Amino acid sequence: MSTDVILETRALAKDFKGFVAVDDVNLQVRRGTIHALIGPNGAGKTTCFNLLTKFLEPTRGQILLEGVDITRDKPAQVARRGVVRSFQISSTFPHMSVLENVRVALQHTLGTEYSFLKSSRTLGRLDARCLGLLDEVGLAEFAALPALELPYGRKRALEIATTLAMDPKLMLLDEPTQGMGHEDVDMVTQLIRQVAARRTVLMVEHNMGVVGRIADTITVLQFGRVIAEGPYAEVSRNPQVLEAYMGSADVELEGADG
Repeated sequence: MSTDVILETRALAKDFKGFVAVDDVNLQVRRGTIHALIGPNGAGKTTCFNLLTKFLEPTRGQILLEGVDITRDKPAQVARRGVVRSFQISSTFPHMSVLENVRVALQHTLGTEYSFLKSSRTLGRLDARCLGLLDEVGLAEFAALPALELPYGRKRALEIATTLAMDPKLMLLDEPTQGMGHEDVDMVTQLIRQVAARRTVLMVEHNMGVVGRIADTITVLQFGRVIAEGPYAEVSRNPQVLEAYMGSADVELEGADG
């Protein structure tokens, strides 16, 4: 495997009682890029994410991280290797402050991630790093605010901050702009581009405008199989992709500026 490939799957497959959800997927995610996994509903995107983070065990195939076979690793082992995932559903602690949410994610650096009764002085050692992460995602001014009071788009930014607190080699973002208005979509899109400047991102995303603006490589799934891969300009004109999304190869997908 090339040294610039951080994640690779080889003939990855997942069957559910005869139904093939992921079928012979060969994926290569290059270090330092934003790689989007797209496809119509039921294409197998979320199942693929669950396989990569080991919430599901593959029926067949291999998963390699930096050349190391992690196919049989447990979810916690994969996370310790630096693969950290966000979810479609908001996963913040609503009644804790924005800073406290990030502090919980950073507690692993003290070796106390399972000790929630530590003194404020002990946990306070993390505050400078917390504020640095919040500044990175544009939330420093909201540090004292309960997470519950954040607008939806900024809750997503907080989730990205807690993901960054795990110091990931590879960030997996599951539908990061789902359910957002145009303004929030633009904010989170810019944020993903910003945090990806020094990291690798693999994302599932339905919004083709987002994908077109920030993805270096796009892999398209349909019925669990890869039907196209490449940059947006190439994939968006692929007849199989147009057929999968629109039911006709004679239409165009929404452009990167749409």
